[in-house]
Amino acid sequence: MSLNKATYYFLTVSNTSKLTRSFSLHKLSESHALLQKTCRDFAEKELKPIASQLDREHKFPKEQVKKLGKMGLLSVNVSKDYGGAGLDTLALALTVEEISKGCGGTGAIVSIHNCLYANLIDRCGNHEQKLKFLSPLNANGDLGCFALSEPDAGSDVVNLSCSAKLEGDNYILNGTKSWVTSGIEGKAAVVFATVDKNLKHKGITAFIVPLSSSGVTLGKKEDKLGIRASSTCNLILDNVKVPKENILRSIGDGFRIAMEQLDKARVGIAAQALGIGQAALDLAVKYSLCRMVSGKPISEMEAVKLRLAEMSLRLESARLLVWRAASCCDQPNRTTKESSMAKLAASEASTFVTHGAIQILGGMGYVSDMPAERHYRDARITEIYGGVSDVHRLIVGDAVIKGYSSV
Repeated sequence: MSLNKATYYFLTVSNTSKLTRSFSLHKLSESHALLQKTCRDFAEKELKPIASQLDREHKFPKEQVKKLGKMGLLSVNVSKDYGGAGLDTLALALTVEEISKGCGGTGAIVSIHNCLYANLIDRCGNHEQKLKFLSPLNANGDLGCFALSEPDAGSDVVNLSCSAKLEGDNYILNGTKSWVTSGIEGKAAVVFATVDKNLKHKGITAFIVPLSSSGVTLGKKEDKLGIRASSTCNLILDNVKVPKENILRSIGDGFRIAMEQLDKARVGIAAQALGIGQAALDLAVKYSLCRMVSGKPISEMEAVKLRLAEMSLRLESARLLVWRAASCCDQPNRTTKESSMAKLAASEASTFVTHGAIQILGGMGYVSDMPAERHYRDARITEIYGGVSDVHRLIVGDAVIKGYSSV
């Protein structure tokens, strides 16, 4: 089960970009290809060498995130008028995939900040809100958060209980938000609360809340199975005063805002899954080429070839759906079906591929000396957050039936 130091270095640190094939059915534009290479180089140099340490120590990659901010990769889909890169959703998908190849946890940070804070504020905020809560974060490489889920309201968003009561020119927020990514490091959050629970989804409203506000308390940092470079915690709101001018759009628009934004977020999660899966596939192929049995590399074994073929097939098929969904996100109509299909396919492909990588590495896949087990742990969350796989199957099924019913 032992490998010499040269082989270990080759498998864990060396550049794997040559093993990542271009997407042959869709030629990237010159600008997209350049962005892809830039992100790939950053991931190889800045993230891959420290990914194991970040995972082991549950360490936030502060220096690397600041660099990503300076590169414009924390504001990919934000207008240039507010310090963003002004790029499309395909650019975001490429960015998240390549960053996630280097470190799945950092990929989560980049994906969720871009999709669920920066682009949300850019899309739904007014000029004053963007100047106050978007431009400064872009300039400093700081993070924002998205606070929708609650201990008793995950996929069942309509039944959230965080309340917002009007008192003069302010709303007073009370409640607990759960699973807030980057809550420990974030500067502000988009918090969803109801002005009247009897109104169901029509009472849900989105507020921009600085996390330095009086009455905001952060819960404990969750000890997670994977993506440990990212922090996750509860957000506890105790009589938090939020001025009316911090409302995104209007009272009662929160549910629609959240659902629209989650379409894009699911593309980000799908891209993260692709990156983690690709890293695992690269590792498995490299290992199969240098692991010798009876004088031959195991890559010559039929069973290994068949497994690698299925792993590659699922990953490439998912990439088709992710890139298609990314392109659809920039159209005026809702893209729920396309985003759900991409997220479902990519997350399950990633889990399958990372499982396969462990099988090919055998005992070396099971120990933390090699990154295969980390890839497996990182992949698992992509089937859960942003809506579990079962929910997305229902969404896709409903969309398919509706499509035939309308014919």
